[in-house]
Amino acid sequence: MTARKHGPTPPRQVRIIGGRWKRTPLPVVDLPGLRPTPDRVRETLFNWLAHLRPDTASLSGLDLFAGTGALGYELASRGARSVTLVESNAQALEALEATRARLDAREVEIVAGDAFTVAARLPAAAFDIVFLDPPFDGALQAPALVAARRLLAPEGLIYLEVPAPVSAEQLDDARLDLVRAGRAGKVAFQLLRIARA
Repeated sequence: MTARKHGPTPPRQVRIIGGRWKRTPLPVVDLPGLRPTPDRVRETLFNWLAHLRPDTASLSGLDLFAGTGALGYELASRGARSVTLVESNAQALEALEATRARLDAREVEIVAGDAFTVAARLPAAAFDIVFLDPPFDGALQAPALVAARRLLAPEGLIYLEVPAPVSAEQLDDARLDLVRAGRAGKVAFQLLRIARA
């Protein structure tokens, strides 16, 4: 979930674009600043993941700022072993729970709470892919990267969606390497991994 004060009204729903739940609509709750990851960006991201981590059935995913759940449900739709969605807003949580029940998505766990509080309780190196789409106006990018890096398995990947690309200096500070990068309108998105020694 990303937040911004101005811009186009988000769609009322987005659709899962691949896997066993392809074309399934996901509701977009009417919340200030909620902006789901666009279809085009998700398609690019999952093409990258299919190339870099074709072992989808063995993957464990985490979305620390779940919002609509589009990233996490997309991963689960494509056969991931487990997906954890973290969300603090009650309305968004209700929509996530309704979607899980409708899909009978038993591999999806939904955790209510603040992203950083929940992340601190999760075991280190437990996830193969961590999705980070923090609110754009919250200055959460740097701490989110720190939290995600601790949770990332050795060959894991972090997906980061932000208004401006993370600089090489910021990546060095976080001890992360850039794997792939793209831009769609006002959204920059990057795929990162733990820096090679």
